[in-house]
Amino acid sequence: MQAEIGIIGGTGVYDPTLLQNVREVKLRTPYGAPSDTISIGELRGRKIAFIPRHGRKHTIRPTDINSRANIYALKKLGVQRILAPSAVGSLKEEYRPGDTVIVDQFIDKTTKREQSFYTGKQVCHISVADPMCPDLRSALIQTAEEMKIRYHKTGTYVCIEGPRFSTKAESKLHRSWGADIIGMTLVPECVLAREAQICYASIATVTDYDVWKDHMVNAEEVATTMKRNLEKIKKLVTETIATLPKERTCECGHALKNALV
Repeated sequence: MQAEIGIIGGTGVYDPTLLQNVREVKLRTPYGAPSDTISIGELRGRKIAFIPRHGRKHTIRPTDINSRANIYALKKLGVQRILAPSAVGSLKEEYRPGDTVIVDQFIDKTTKREQSFYTGKQVCHISVADPMCPDLRSALIQTAEEMKIRYHKTGTYVCIEGPRFSTKAESKLHRSWGADIIGMTLVPECVLAREAQICYASIATVTDYDVWKDHMVNAEEVATTMKRNLEKIKKLVTETIATLPKERTCECGHALKNALV
């Protein structure tokens, strides 16, 4: 069983029916079990591997997501590119609920997550100066333009530990940093993808204004907004996949060059 493109589905984006001729694969890795069984199928003539980030029933909290196992499993299946939808809060008025954000940067505030495959005798100083694959981002931007949806070409994502939401003081601090959106799952997922030399792009859907506005955010509101935008995200992912060339021309496949000590 092999696949060339991976989809890691986030909050509200568990829909393997997106694929045809689906087979379920259960893998073990040196890092434990992935979040769930992996669905391998076809989409627009491409072999796709789909894994739900939080498990099919959303039973895995952000800190407990085994990102090392998820990325390792996708790599083992032959995946070279990953598209990763997720739900986020907005830290700016102009990033409205329902908007799509093609993330380009992150600020990491997590404290409990292992961020490297290299925890033994070898150390990896991976570069994440630009943590997203530029070619994947360009393809997503082009598709978003053609779809004429409300989207943002860039977005700095503050990744917090969770699962709690921010205090008002924290939210105001994050806004003062000039960040655009806030979530709980981007790190270490994108960092591990870079270590695995897999192209990675985050597709964030704004579901709320965090807690810096008068209206308080809650889990029900997040799920409802994601459900309203699910078809748009599915189309964005599907149409983008259809445009991707077979061969990669970015540098993601050579990310370990000069990184290992």
